[in-house]
Amino acid sequence: MMEKLKNQLTELKLLLRSIPSTVLTLFVVSVFAMNLLANKSIALPVDWLALDCGIIVSWFAFLSMDMLTKHFGPKAATQVSILAILFNLLFCLLMFIGSVIPGVWGESFVTGSEDIINNALNNTFGGTWYVLLGSTVAFVASALVNNFTNWGIGKAFRNNPDSAAAYFLRSYVSTAIGQFTDNIIFALLVSHFFFGWTVLQCVTCALTGMVVELLFEVAFSYIGFAVCKRWRRDNVGAQYFEYINRTKGEKA
Repeated sequence: MMEKLKNQLTELKLLLRSIPSTVLTLFVVSVFAMNLLANKSIALPVDWLALDCGIIVSWFAFLSMDMLTKHFGPKAATQVSILAILFNLLFCLLMFIGSVIPGVWGESFVTGSEDIINNALNNTFGGTWYVLLGSTVAFVASALVNNFTNWGIGKAFRNNPDSAAAYFLRSYVSTAIGQFTDNIIFALLVSHFFFGWTVLQCVTCALTGMVVELLFEVAFSYIGFAVCKRWRRDNVGAQYFEYINRTKGEKA
């Protein structure tokens, strides 16, 4: 048992060393940012539809997961996704601590409204337990769905798994399913029970958010494909893959 745990930790260390720091950093930041931006709803002209501002950045998290799944595999992508959500929880804790520290936000200096605005900002950045819980459960579930769906579709392209068609199809389908999973779980756990959304609003929000985020994926997917192509050419993660293959050989 201890040996297995040690191997898993070594594997994770090698994985984190192998992923280019820019991608890893932006992935973690996007997970944190989309949860913070989810606090702001988007004003829409119809009452049966509800969206939040998290959609403007959540696409990057899914683009990153698609890239990681393509190059490193679904297990690695899921490990990094869980690490990102742990960092998100850490920074949410720090934001909460900041919100309860006595003081005044710069934007609250409006004559006659200082206390109202200051409390509103504290509540926004401090967050609430049910929003944080809902977003955490939704993202972990959607990461699992996205990563393994992406991998499963990729397995169908046996003759040319590294082609553009294979990358785009696996990315689009997995992103659509993963985004819908993320949106519907959060809507049902949080928006329905705590904000009074109807089930229709939850479903339409999940579907509309999925479409919007999928359009972002389509717009930027070529960048992901190009990055994966360069990673493959530059043999990124060679030490990680060597360790994986060696441990598999030892088990066999």
